[in-house]
Amino acid sequence: MIILGVVLLLLGFLLKVSILYTIGAILLVIGLVLLVLGSIGRPLAGRRHYY
Repeated sequence: MIILGVVLLLLGFLLKVSILYTIGAILLVIGLVLLVLGSIGRPLAGRRHYY
């Protein structure tokens, strides 16, 4: 999810498409939150790790 967010951010920035930039930023933030919650061992939605 983090990699997809970064790719969409770059594509949105290079192609000047604001919707790709927005979706990429949202995916990046959600991916980072899930990564942090998974790394501290807090289960979220029944899963302890997110890949």
